[in-house]
Amino acid sequence: MAGKRRARVEDVHELAAAMPHVSVVQGPKSNPVYQVGGKSFVFFRTPRPDAVDPDTGQKYDDVIVLWVGSEADKQALVQEPSTPFFTTPHFDRHPSVLVRASRLHELTRQELAEVVQDAWLAQASPRRRAVWLAENAL
Repeated sequence: MAGKRRARVEDVHELAAAMPHVSVVQGPKSNPVYQVGGKSFVFFRTPRPDAVDPDTGQKYDDVIVLWVGSEADKQALVQEPSTPFFTTPHFDRHPSVLVRASRLHELTRQELAEVVQDAWLAQASPRRRAVWLAENAL
C-alpha cells in the first residue's frame, strides 16, 4: 500500500523536482521556489501577517503555496473540510492554495503527488503539458 504513506515535506521537494523542465530558484530568504519555464508552481513561503495561528497570533513559518488550474479547483480544495488546504485574503483571485508543512501528514503521498502534478500542469506551457499528459495517461 505505497499510496497510503503519509506525506512529508521531503515529498514536496522530491515530487516538484521530479517534474520535467523544473528549475529551483531561491526566494528572498533562501526559500525554495520550484519553477517550470520560469513560472513558479510550488514555493515555500516566508512568514507573512496574513497567515497566522488564530490562538497565538504567531505567523505561520511553514506555508507552502501550490498553483491550481482554476478557481473551481482552488475552491474544491479549500472548501473540503477533510483537506489541510486553505487560502487567505492575500491570495483572493490568485490561482493557488496554501498548506502548512506541519499538516502534510493529513494527506497521503499519492494525494500530495496529484496536487503537485496539477500545480505543474497549471504553469507549464501548453506543449510541455500535452507531452506530460500523453506520457502519463491513466
